[in-house]
Amino acid sequence: MFEFTGKVAVITGAASGFGRAFAEKGAALGMKLVLADVNPEALAATIDPLRANGAEVIGVPTDVADAAQVEALARAALDAFGKVHLLFNNAGVGAGGFLWESSANDWSWVFGVNVMGVAHGVRVFTPIMLAQNEPAHIVNTASVAGLLSPPAMGIYNASKHAVVSLTETLYHDLQLAQASQPGHPVEAPVGCSLLCPAFVPTGIANAERARPAALRNTAGLTRSQIAAGKQLQRAVQSGRLTAADVADITFEAIGARRFYIVTHPGIMATVKLRHEDIEQLRNPTDPMSLKPEVRNEP
Repeated sequence: MFEFTGKVAVITGAASGFGRAFAEKGAALGMKLVLADVNPEALAATIDPLRANGAEVIGVPTDVADAAQVEALARAALDAFGKVHLLFNNAGVGAGGFLWESSANDWSWVFGVNVMGVAHGVRVFTPIMLAQNEPAHIVNTASVAGLLSPPAMGIYNASKHAVVSLTETLYHDLQLAQASQPGHPVEAPVGCSLLCPAFVPTGIANAERARPAALRNTAGLTRSQIAAGKQLQRAVQSGRLTAADVADITFEAIGARRFYIVTHPGIMATVKLRHEDIEQLRNPTDPMSLKPEVRNEP
């Protein structure tokens, strides 16, 4: 079992949604917190109530798409608390619409945050955790969109599929690296988990507010992009689990050292169908066409 009390957690995307819920859960468990977000004002608004309730917490404004800023985040964490035991590579953004209508800026923005943000976190923090030679854990936030391929979500789907593959590979790499160490225990000290939630009321539907000015589009939205945005808003608002529920599920899985964290198990029938399509060489089934509740599967 992974012990949380007194340990240090680094959380990206910490000023809203899952990140804020992870911070609140970690504080309740007696963890020391290093919170990162691209929005300094929202980050401060998250930190203040945690400190008021006695949590040991620092905030580090960070754009996870920038390698140097993630490296600075790690230095700040070590300067403040000396070690890092739990890393949530959680920051994420999204863009919808038909694939061919997505701009180069859309691709750069979404992949910069969703993929390179996770890659930078893994690259920077994994060596720190391995050198500590004590229990530590990495949680990478993907999505059920990393297990399925819904229409009009192509960039987001592709980014989350990348996080799924990256994290599964990280699991194998960690096992290999630690198996070669003298006195290797049955359970490797440094582990990882893949978080795949479905729609939950968070700020992901309003991620455009965090897009850097240099990556904003000058052209107006297309009909497919407008429709995709409205669909996402409806789906997120009608989600039956809260961010706090997802945090509870995630921390329970970390405690049990479980790799796959699927917060909405009803979606697994659709995942199985996708795998069957591949195995039987069938044309892909639209996951959104199966039944209405797939959009907001609890």
